[in-house]
Amino acid sequence: MMMSNHLFFSILATAAASLALAAQTQPPPPATVQQPDQISVTIGSGSPGLPPKIAVPDFIPLSSDAETVAAAKTIGQVLWDDLNFEREFYLIPRDTYRSIPQAASLDRVPLDRWRQLGADGVIVGSVQKTANGVTVTMKLLQVETGQAAMAKEYSGTIANPRLFAHTISDEIHQNQRAVRGVARTKLAFTSDRDGERVKGPTGSRDISNIYISDYDGANQRRVTVTRSLDITPAWSPDGRALAYTSYRRGFADIFVSYLYEGRLENPARGSEKINNYLPAWSRDGTKIAFMSSRDGNPEIYIMNRDGSGLRRLTNHPNADVTPTWSPTGTQIAFTSDRTGQPQIWIVNVDGTGLRRISTESYADRPTWSPDPHNEIAYTARSSAAGYDVSVYSFEQGKSVRITDGIGSNESPAFSASGRHFTFMSSRAGKYQIFTIARDGNDLRQITRTGENRYPNWSH
Repeated sequence: MMMSNHLFFSILATAAASLALAAQTQPPPPATVQQPDQISVTIGSGSPGLPPKIAVPDFIPLSSDAETVAAAKTIGQVLWDDLNFEREFYLIPRDTYRSIPQAASLDRVPLDRWRQLGADGVIVGSVQKTANGVTVTMKLLQVETGQAAMAKEYSGTIANPRLFAHTISDEIHQNQRAVRGVARTKLAFTSDRDGERVKGPTGSRDISNIYISDYDGANQRRVTVTRSLDITPAWSPDGRALAYTSYRRGFADIFVSYLYEGRLENPARGSEKINNYLPAWSRDGTKIAFMSSRDGNPEIYIMNRDGSGLRRLTNHPNADVTPTWSPTGTQIAFTSDRTGQPQIWIVNVDGTGLRRISTESYADRPTWSPDPHNEIAYTARSSAAGYDVSVYSFEQGKSVRITDGIGSNESPAFSASGRHFTFMSSRAGKYQIFTIARDGNDLRQITRTGENRYPNWSH
């Protein structure tokens, strides 16, 4: 619904030709090959009321070849960044480690020196090449006692050392803080960065394809290769498929790309007269809600992931668009202009219980948080020139604006933990993808090349 710079009308106004999907796979995650018996140790803070202070030096390369040395350094740096992102610990800056010699082994760590630096815990690790790849060993040590709060060994490929760091970070957060980390999750978004253009009777049009990246913006890569618009990606709950809107056949339709299988499906089965947009997965992955013009006005429909069991959910002369599922799978939030300007509405999946939750002059693009937060983030008009992201709390029965009014901030999508969300913003000139903490702190720019829109965060 948001005119030329916003999702609904920009989708309805655009069409393009198509080529093929380039399904790509990723290396498997590192396997935990050993998990020693663990003492129940939690790293506490030496300063009451403050988070524990953690140091993360470079891991120890157990051979001198350049690949192993580089991997050991990368794992330490990325692990520091991953832990810092969740803000559960105070990460001691790495530039203060210079005076402390690197440990000769995981059993000979200069804990007295780390104690002098004020660390409550230190993460040490090693990287060793093997015949089948690499083995990464880590220990989280309590500096005061030298006890291991956590010790694990991983095996895998050295091609992506960042993945070892992401895995260690998520497991430390779960083990020490009972927090679900997002280091292994991924972002999907639309980008026109390749600069290709389609020539046709209505003039040249930009091409946008689907890209994915790590949660922090690393490893950005293209996953659709069409000479058309591929937009509004949505991760399946298992993180193995992307549903999205594509104009590859000259009209808007929904496709599902199974990234690890190289398989492409077209469950909504659109046509020139039946356009389908804006897929949203149910939390159990069995159903997809979407917007369709098949009965005239844009309405919300629900289908099984294979396209069977199609049924219409909304029925109103005005437009009902941009669905998002509740964590329980019993409700859907969507945008409708049935009372004038677009607003956020909620309805049970059986069509009952319709109610409006937004109060701003203009609201669009709801996204429901995962349990246990029970919140909806959405785009709301904040000025004559732009939009901001607001979050509606069911517990409090009201919305709070999260972004700061710089540029136009739109299309939010929660992380798997609900502690962060990603969104697109024009604050950098062109639209780019950003992440931000749920409390409005720790704003980070993820993309910088081309124009990037409609982000989604894997669970």
